[in-house]
Amino acid sequence: MSDWDPSKPILEISNLSISFFTRLREIPAVMDFSCSVMQGESMGLVGESGCGKSTVALAVMRDLGKNGRIVGGTIKFKGRDLTHMSDEELRHIRGSEIAMIYQEPMASLNPAMKIGAQLAEVPMIHQGMGQAEAWALARQIVADVRLPDPDRIINAYPHQLSGGQQQRIVIAMALMSKPALLILDEPTTALDVTVEAGIVDLVKALGEKYGTSMLFISHNLGLILDTCDRLCVMYSGEAIETGNVTQVFDKMRHPYTQALFRSIPLPGADKNSRPLVAIPGNFPLPHERPKGCNFGPRCDYFEDGRCNATDIAMSPVPDDDRHASRCLKWAEIDWNAPIKLKAAKPKTPIGKVVLKMEDLRKYYSVSSGAFGGGTAKVVKANETLSFEAHEGETLAIVGESGCGKSTFAKVLMGLETATSGSIMLFDENVQSTPIQKRNVDTVSSVQMVFQNPFDTLNPSMTVGRQIIRALEIFHYGKSDQDRHDRMLELLDLVKLPRAFADRMPRQLSGGQKQRVGIARAFAGGAKVVVADEPVSALDVSVQAAVTDLLMDIQRENKTTLLFISHDLSIVRYLSDRVLVMYLGHVVETGTTDQVFQPPYHPYTEALLSAVPIADTKVIRKRIVLDGDIPSAMNPPPGCPFQTRCRWKSQVPGGLCDTEMPPVQTLTGGHQIKCHLAADVLAQMEPVIKVAAE
Repeated sequence: MSDWDPSKPILEISNLSISFFTRLREIPAVMDFSCSVMQGESMGLVGESGCGKSTVALAVMRDLGKNGRIVGGTIKFKGRDLTHMSDEELRHIRGSEIAMIYQEPMASLNPAMKIGAQLAEVPMIHQGMGQAEAWALARQIVADVRLPDPDRIINAYPHQLSGGQQQRIVIAMALMSKPALLILDEPTTALDVTVEAGIVDLVKALGEKYGTSMLFISHNLGLILDTCDRLCVMYSGEAIETGNVTQVFDKMRHPYTQALFRSIPLPGADKNSRPLVAIPGNFPLPHERPKGCNFGPRCDYFEDGRCNATDIAMSPVPDDDRHASRCLKWAEIDWNAPIKLKAAKPKTPIGKVVLKMEDLRKYYSVSSGAFGGGTAKVVKANETLSFEAHEGETLAIVGESGCGKSTFAKVLMGLETATSGSIMLFDENVQSTPIQKRNVDTVSSVQMVFQNPFDTLNPSMTVGRQIIRALEIFHYGKSDQDRHDRMLELLDLVKLPRAFADRMPRQLSGGQKQRVGIARAFAGGAKVVVADEPVSALDVSVQAAVTDLLMDIQRENKTTLLFISHDLSIVRYLSDRVLVMYLGHVVETGTTDQVFQPPYHPYTEALLSAVPIADTKVIRKRIVLDGDIPSAMNPPPGCPFQTRCRWKSQVPGGLCDTEMPPVQTLTGGHQIKCHLAADVLAQMEPVIKVAAE
């Protein structure tokens, strides 16, 4: 490798085309893709699922499986073409020169080996290092990735670590041999925002420390802005815009990039006055791509006979830093023209109280022995939850995983019964009635939209039949014809073509499946809908369409929506009130404006600072929380948040360590569960500021 000139790109992909071969046909997954990464540079690959981002990464690793083939172009690493290397040569490069971090950390770890042994294996195999030296290096790198108590961690098994800790170990493993190029494929998707913030900071710091170049794959534009120098936007197998991050964000020159930004809830978007603009139509399937520009059928600037005449090549944008766009009309479009605003929608009037919870507790009893013996321990999943929700209101429930959000949803749905306290639903106490004993009216009036649309539909039943089945359970209509007609109306409601009634779930995309889930939830005329992370598994453009749909249905039916999420930008966009949870406690509650402006609960402040925002004008404070949420089996004494709080020193007399904080009511009914004095709270500064133009 000594003949490589460091002033040239470390990774140079030229006109790469990749196809997958099935029995029926050749499926082109990536076409004419080019991008280069210089030494020490980090390049972001952005696009919706199915656009070919991960395929490019797997091609660099030469790991396309049996039916994937590189059918054109070259991939040069340090000047050598990877596409013509033998398996033996590739083995020397993979893991030592090029390392990859995958989305699901548990899939990369061996559950039967101690962490230290898995880490030490890397230098022992690639560099022939001795065992003692390799273990010492493993311990040092575990400390480098900021894990507490490295000695305990290297002697632990993967299942003894949390998701965020496992992901740090996978990063440590990738860095063990100090690779020249690190490929990260959605490395933080499965993690909480607070953990994500820590990992993003870590990846940046380690990149600088070791001089590693990075290829960072993500669909989260805010994350790319935080981590990368350059950016390549992909759509349907092609690179459609590339350039340095700030130029592409502020001076985008491709209609798809523009459409993508218009569908993200950036600060300033509002569900009533400034609704998001979803991208019309659907992503083309690889074997059904249109002629000419792939984005043509969904583009506002499409010109028949020109945009669909021939294949379109990347053309450079002059006066910019290696900025290029795959659009024939980029020089003719007025990029500063104001967005065609959709009609502002009337605000849903907030009605009477529909749901009221008082002092709700949910404890689980867990035995400490391996087979059910041993002493019983109590997991305090929810502690004295009290709140009310009104007709037509969207109440967001926010917090990290493990804070008790989903337990609370299960208790409300009747899938679990509460330990104590009361849940009043339309003047009926349903706290101790399990779902089997609830009457049909109660069941149909409280429905749930789940996080993963793939798991909630029956794969062997048509879409129409699944909705009709819900209508039968709720005793809707007098005849099968009534139910069939209502099912078609529900498909209209969620903006799906009526022809979809005869389709099977496998024929639908993720966003379409989620719409079927929503149609089914509203089949019984639901009055309260619990949406548990309903858009986190969907692409940004689909997310905008699905949230818009939920809001429209809410306006029509005066539904009360309980929106459970950890994505604060979507919460800011669509909720009227917000409830912040931490370790089973509600630590802050108020209107959306109150919760997003100081004074904050220290935990809310940290949550807000951790959210990546895809806007170069937004300046945010960085507050990275150390450690994970403590176990609900063994919560800390005093304030549940005191082990991670940066304001703790402001409270005299060690109160945070010993006493549960009181609930303070500030102006306008804004409540915070905290020991901080009112004058200290008043000094808090906003976490998110928009810079002056």
